[in-house]
Amino acid sequence: MVNRLHISFPLALLIFLALLTFWLDRITRPVEQVGDDNLYVNPDYIVEELSGIRMDHEREIQRKFIAKKLFHYLSEEVTQMEQVNFINIEPEKQLMRLHADKAEVKSKGKNIYLTGNVTVARGADDEKTKITLMTDFLHLIPDEDLVKTDQAVTISRLNTTIHSTGLEFNNRIGVIQLLSKVKAVNIK
Repeated sequence: MVNRLHISFPLALLIFLALLTFWLDRITRPVEQVGDDNLYVNPDYIVEELSGIRMDHEREIQRKFIAKKLFHYLSEEVTQMEQVNFINIEPEKQLMRLHADKAEVKSKGKNIYLTGNVTVARGADDEKTKITLMTDFLHLIPDEDLVKTDQAVTISRLNTTIHSTGLEFNNRIGVIQLLSKVKAVNIK
């Protein structure tokens, strides 16, 4: 009987160690992704109260932006921001300010979608050449210097207000195309 206990104890210890090793291996493995991509629904990081400045000292260009929150999603390489403000200052060009409730940056900045109370102001508040554009949606394509929307747009300058549905603005050639339902009001 003593001989049997002597053999059973090492066998039981060996089985216990094998089970412990198996259990540790299972709990330390990364979660395997099952068929659907719902594993990466949550953002991989969140930043609050974000601000940044980009400067080109040779050409005296200064770009600033502020966002209340930033969410980055690894699965789609999408960055979303809340309460976004952007300011662009370039010599011999008018001051450009932009505000939107939300922004979504896709394709490494090749497409930017602004939604909710989008306001773009070109020129300082005290300048007579100041132009303000308001809409609920803008699609920016920075590489092409192109801005598009299919939503209602209001453009204001001094006493003139223009309403339109849809807009395409090519900043390279300086052409604004109002797409439909254009109505202009001039108050003197």
